[in-house]
Amino acid sequence: MRFVDTSVLLYAVSTAADERVKAGVARALLEASDLALSVQVLQEFYVQATRATKRDRLSHEQAAMLVESFLRYPVQETTTAVMRAALETTHRFRVSYWDAAIVEAARALGCRKVLSEDLAHGTDYGGVTVENPFRGARARRRS
Repeated sequence: MRFVDTSVLLYAVSTAADERVKAGVARALLEASDLALSVQVLQEFYVQATRATKRDRLSHEQAAMLVESFLRYPVQETTTAVMRAALETTHRFRVSYWDAAIVEAARALGCRKVLSEDLAHGTDYGGVTVENPFRGARARRRS
């Protein structure tokens, strides 16, 4: 299985013209059956997709329906074990806690690959490797 980071979900719902290429990549990725994500990713998606300053923001209802639809994939809950492992990964690899929590949620689900634009492409976090599915796509994501 491959673990999907928040950026993939956000691009999949983007209507911004400058994100068209990445949106297409993200939508195609979400058609795969070998994906997994975490409660953290779903929370981050909701917060960012409904952010008041986002030009193409989603309504609460739209975002909540999408979160429900993403539950078709295996979802790693935030557990004490994942948190402890993330604390260790933060220290070992000198990454933010939130990035480490993504890596450790992926590991807990048995994923060897994390699809993310936010983590460094090709980095191996003790058996979990990052792949940026948007490498080569032209437009950059707005914050």
